[in-house]
Amino acid sequence: MKVNVQSVNFNADQKLIDFIQVRLDKLEHYYDKVIFADVYLKVQNTSDKENKVSEILLSIPGGDLIVKKTCKKFEECVDECVSTLQRQLKKRKEKMKAYA
Repeated sequence: MKVNVQSVNFNADQKLIDFIQVRLDKLEHYYDKVIFADVYLKVQNTSDKENKVSEILLSIPGGDLIVKKTCKKFEECVDECVSTLQRQLKKRKEKMKAYA
């Protein structure tokens, strides 16, 4: 799966990009027709500790899935987004089986 990572207001290091790639590659176990993923990482200028925003757009046949989370660390955000996407992909696959 092709993963596009865009970081806003900062430069993402290679370890973070590799972490995101590994996590998103695991989604192919749940749904093998994933086309690509766009990951947007943002740092909000607030005094709140939870100022890291991660947004993942997953392109699959029949529509896109979008998940957005705000956390203290980008790794935590990506983990939460991936677990949400796993649930959504399982649900989508179950619906596909029901119609088949």
